Amino acid sequence: MAKLLDEAARAALAQRLPEWRLVPGRDAITRTFKFKDFNAAFGFMTRLALVAEKMDHHPEWANVYNRVEITLSTHDAGGLTELDVTLAEAADRLSA
Repeated sequence: MAKLLDEAARAALAQRLPEWRLVPGRDAITRTFKFKDFNAAFGFMTRLALVAEKMDHHPEWANVYNRVEITLSTHDAGGLTELDVTLAEAADRLSA
């Protein structure tokens, strides 16, 4: 099972994932991505779904037209782990 992030890793989150925010009341991070249109948003979700499936780590997400809202937390571990950080970094790369 993945281990929760330690204090040093949590302190580094702001630099590693500057566009992501902590979710109030949860040990999770979130970000809203905005794209040109629905097709671009859906394409992003498809590409990220392939990464998530390969990692066996699946996001909580919602799509409305050109927006994709993603929340990441490792449910089995009860909070943030390196899996979440890795998937967030992949989402950032794929959104560019």
